[in-house]
Amino acid sequence: MNVENCCIVIFGASGDLTARKLVPALYNLYKVGRLGKHFSVLGVARTGLSDDEFRQKMHEALIKFEQASGPELEAFCEHLYYQAVNTSDALDYAKLLPRLDELHDKYGSSGNTLYYLSTPPSLYGVIPECLAAHGLNTEEFGWKRIIVEKPFGYDIETAKALDIQIHRFFEEHQIYRIDHYLGKETVQNLLVLRFSNGLFEPLWNRNFIDYVEITGAESIGVEERGGYYDGSGAMRDMLQNHLLQVLAMVAMEPPAIINATSMRDEVAKVLHCLHPLSAENVKNDVVLGQYVAGTVDGEQVVGYLEEKGVPPDSSTETFIALKCEIDNWRWAGVPFYVRSGKRLPTRVTEIVIHFKTTPHPVFSQNAPENKLIIRIQPDEGISMRFGLKKPGAGFEAKEVSMDFSYADLASTNLLTAYERLLLDAMKGDATLFARTDAVHACWRFVQPILDYKAAHGRVYEYESGSWGPTEADKLIARHGKLWGKPSGAKKKAKVVG
Repeated sequence: MNVENCCIVIFGASGDLTARKLVPALYNLYKVGRLGKHFSVLGVARTGLSDDEFRQKMHEALIKFEQASGPELEAFCEHLYYQAVNTSDALDYAKLLPRLDELHDKYGSSGNTLYYLSTPPSLYGVIPECLAAHGLNTEEFGWKRIIVEKPFGYDIETAKALDIQIHRFFEEHQIYRIDHYLGKETVQNLLVLRFSNGLFEPLWNRNFIDYVEITGAESIGVEERGGYYDGSGAMRDMLQNHLLQVLAMVAMEPPAIINATSMRDEVAKVLHCLHPLSAENVKNDVVLGQYVAGTVDGEQVVGYLEEKGVPPDSSTETFIALKCEIDNWRWAGVPFYVRSGKRLPTRVTEIVIHFKTTPHPVFSQNAPENKLIIRIQPDEGISMRFGLKKPGAGFEAKEVSMDFSYADLASTNLLTAYERLLLDAMKGDATLFARTDAVHACWRFVQPILDYKAAHGRVYEYESGSWGPTEADKLIARHGKLWGKPSGAKKKAKVVG
């Protein structure tokens, strides 16, 4: 199904995200026939470029990042346009009026406009206000939608202030807060796996599940983003948005119907049920870490404090591990262990559901743990681990696995996260976008950690290439559990902040 004819306006079009992710996503949607022929893309930024210069830059990016070629590439680039605007000056937005009128007339898009804010967060409130100053937010002629990239605020107070600012000019149904994690096929398939299979849904509760583990690991460091990352850290960059949203999809109740309102209602309910963290909880059940020099994939890498743009005395965390609980009927007493970090041994995001052992006194002895592993990246798929009898005498069990990978579906053309989310936004489907109440619930949960860190500043070193500070292993071991992967960090943790 093609989307309605529309104009996609990308603010910050001269930036890296546009060249690497946004324009390639739109190109791929065009290539597989999901956009049709009556669309336009208007890049907006301060940099002075002509339409042809912008097309040439995107042409080169598509060749570099997508190996694009042939008549499809040339035809797609004909849909690209550019307008230089001082995005901090409301008066300068008047330049957009004739350009948008021209594009809507040329492509028959009836005023339908999708604004994408690929800009610094400082402009998230400014751009909506400037658009509204010229009536570019009203839906009298065609729909108007605005996509906001993370971070949605810096803490609970700034998140609320940002929402108030944006809502002065755009209604909630027009606002799409993008989280590319939720655009991944496996995250969405998690709901189908749970709710369409009698094999799993009856077991998906405190009676049969021992604990849940969520890992978001990256082998890279902060790369060239040291200045940005130092003001963010693992809590804001990964936990507050990505991983808590994934946790909510693991734990949510089945929606009454499959639509954006019902799905997002259930996500918000779970996030509101997160057990509030007291200072004592944070002290005992949260571990923050910062990587030092080490070896990743056989390559010697520098520590966080040696990265470009990072202050030499920074105590920003690049790793977080925590235990949390959900105060509702389904999950009461089931711990959720979440960890995320940079410069870990590998890049992987996965959910592990650990089922309780059988109560049989004979067969439970030395029996392998029953686990359901849902891999979100890099190789999207699902693995089930359980016990079968070892060949030979006796009834000793050994672990076996059943694995499914989306890569095995060779005939299936899977959309990438940005392709899926851009397509949904153009269709007006907000199912996979964060709603205001859910964003606030995430910040309320994280805020005590931010407050405790500000007051006490306790961050542990961990060697690059390890699985984080040994304190993270102690955290889960105190509850008789183990992380799903062996820790490489053998040295005693050292406080650095």
